[in-house]
Amino acid sequence: MQKHYYSYNQYLRKTFGVRTHRLSLDAGFSCPNTDGTLSNQGCTFCNNKAFSRYTSQKKPIKQQIAESIQFASKRYKAKKFIAYFQSFTNTYADIRTLAKEYNQIKGFKDIVGISVSTRPDCINKEKLDLLARFSKDYKVYIEYGLQSTHDKTLERINRQHSFATFKKAIELTKNYKNIYPAAHIILGLPGESKENMLQTAKTLAKMPLWGIKIHCLHIVKDTALAKQYKKGQIQLLSKGQYLDILIDFLKLIPKDFVILRLVSDANPKQLIAPKWLNQKNKVLQELDKKLNKRGQRPFS
Repeated sequence: MQKHYYSYNQYLRKTFGVRTHRLSLDAGFSCPNTDGTLSNQGCTFCNNKAFSRYTSQKKPIKQQIAESIQFASKRYKAKKFIAYFQSFTNTYADIRTLAKEYNQIKGFKDIVGISVSTRPDCINKEKLDLLARFSKDYKVYIEYGLQSTHDKTLERINRQHSFATFKKAIELTKNYKNIYPAAHIILGLPGESKENMLQTAKTLAKMPLWGIKIHCLHIVKDTALAKQYKKGQIQLLSKGQYLDILIDFLKLIPKDFVILRLVSDANPKQLIAPKWLNQKNKVLQELDKKLNKRGQRPFS
């Protein structure tokens, strides 16, 4: 079926020529929004146990990589891999510690890239210089958690940074031609209208980004949102509402932006709502049908 957006799978095939899989890793980093530096509450939606396989297992990075390569090779027939430092804030440490953890990927001949997920307030030139040194041997990606371009929303979900902080991080990152930056966005955040979400798309479309990862707001256990949801203070998008907003969102995104994800998923044991979230293949099929029906521009 014709894709109407530049999917991550398309990008990987085009870039590496073979089935390439990201290995989700937990290097044991913390977060300034949970350790008391900024806050000890964390973002209202966040519980790393809901999406990270290795959170709290405390396995060495090399063991995580070896196990994940073995699993992905068998399950997905993957030939190449990207080491994805996913859990918590993966630039939140001193340079020596960061270098030690990132260097664990060396020695695995089939790793072709390194991807680091972090907050925009936890990056600086020294850390980007470190990542840039990996570009001699690997593709280097950095994913900045943003969630919304609206400061009122960021305050409501306790992000503890502003949109200006994100812009500053992107301005700094664009000086590194071999580091590819992406933004994480959540659709359906508390208090946001469809117009607010589409304004986020319009704003990001003008920025020097490589990609966007899109999530649907969902409720997982042991979060502030879970408490708000139980009290009836949070209204979630239905599947139909989410897809309609997503389609209009994609329409505003430049064709060369890589779409890393279109819908979230979560550990079933942690997920409270919406239950349709983990029907990922079905949701994506419905999305393609809606895109074809609308006659939205195909990616080529």
